[in-house]
Order: sequence, then C-alpha cells, then structure tokens
Amino acid sequence: MRIARFSIDGNVAFGVVEGEPSDQDGPVIDIIKGHPFAEFERSGQKVPLSKVRLLPPVLPNKVVGIGRNYAEHAAELGNEVPDVPVVFFKPSTSVVGPGDPVAYPSFSSEVHYEAELAVVIGRMCREVPRERVQDVILGYTCGNDITARDAQRREKQWARAKGFDNSCPLGPWVETDIDLARAGDLGIMCTVNGEQRQLGRTSEMVRPIEDLIVHITEAMTLLPGDVVLTGTPAGVGPLSVGDEVAVTIEGIGTLTNKVIKRG
Repeated sequence: MRIARFSIDGNVAFGVVEGEPSDQDGPVIDIIKGHPFAEFERSGQKVPLSKVRLLPPVLPNKVVGIGRNYAEHAAELGNEVPDVPVVFFKPSTSVVGPGDPVAYPSFSSEVHYEAELAVVIGRMCREVPRERVQDVILGYTCGNDITARDAQRREKQWARAKGFDNSCPLGPWVETDIDLARAGDLGIMCTVNGEQRQLGRTSEMVRPIEDLIVHITEAMTLLPGDVVLTGTPAGVGPLSVGDEVAVTIEGIGTLTNKVIKRG
C-alpha cells in the first residue's frame, strides 16, 4: 500500500492512498487511525488527494546516506568504488516533502541533483542479520540527495555539502508492497525541467540493500521512520534557481521539487 503523510485544514495525519490519476475522481486518501509503525486501522474517512498537501512521508530521526554505491557514478566524479560503504548523514532539518521548494545554499555555486531509492525503516533495530533485513523495512520512497558539489570537494567531509536545509526531498509516499527482491531491480530516473538527466536501475548498486542495512546497524541503532539513501546512478549534474527537478522510481511514484533563491 501507499502510505502518505499529509495536512488538511491545519491537521496532519497518515493515510492510505487509493486509486490512480486516471480514475474518474482521481486518487483518494483513506485516513488511518494511529501511525504506520504499528498496527493501524483505516478510518473509512476519505479525502481527495487533490485537496491535501503532501508532507515528507516520514519525519526521520536521521537520514543515513551511502556514497559511491553505483560504479558509473563514482567514475563520473573521478572516484574509485570504495572497499567498504561510504556512510554519511543528512540531518532531519534537511528533509522536505513533495512540492516543497529547495533553497539554493549561499555557500555554493554548484548544487547537484542525485536521484535515489530511499529505504524507510519500520522498527527499532540494531545489528540486523542479513536474513532479517526485510523484517525491519516499512517500505520505500523516492529521495533526492541534493549536494553542494563544490563544498564537497573543498571541505573533504560532507556534512555541509549534503546536510544543508532542504537538501533531502522525500516522497511522495511510502510504498510498502515492494519486497527486497523487487527493490533490488527498480528503474530510477531524474529529470530537470522535463529533460531526462539520470536513468538507471537499482540492480546497478555495488552493494545491495541487505548489505547496507547490515553495515549501518553494526554501528548504530536505526529507529522507526529513519531513512537510508542507497546511492545514485550516473548522470548527476547542476541545478539552477528556477529549475524543477523530479525523481521517478518504478512502482513508487514521482517526487518533484523546485529550486528557489534562498531568501
């Protein structure tokens, strides 16, 4: 199912998205009682998707990113594939939702898009064995690991380059009906102003999702709602103020954001 977090009339709730844009009345959201990290019930109270504002589908305590997990992407930036996964963080203040603006940071003149499959954690977990990885995943969403590339090169470590405000769009919802096997071979695409810039498949990952979750949880506890960004295919490039960037992942949907000047 597609679980969305949304606001309507000043209230924030979770709901299950039903239907497709091609339906006569369009998709609707069935508001749920409770939250998606435990057993919940559908209320039967439905609102048109067109009448709500979609929010980031989760509010993560932390976003854990994986760098250079696609060989062609590593090569296009002049890097080797690392011997172990490169792990970095994006703070909760970097997270925005579908349709939210991305403010161009004042300290950079080279901001790049990075389309990524985002794994949403469903339960608290630590030292997860490979055979139990499926049990700790709620579902998947689209992510855009927006990066100040010049700051990344200049500062060596990536905290400011990848952690600035609005640098982690997520959405439009969490798709829970994807298992690990299918998640390992999904099409992923990024467009800027309607022009295709990235096109790849998650099967091109150097290390699959199972290995990433095992590696991360050897060191830290993941909490419900935490997000793991799994890396980006080749084709990254610059964004400018006024650009509209969209990440589309097979079986999930499309996440669209516009770049604005920081006020």
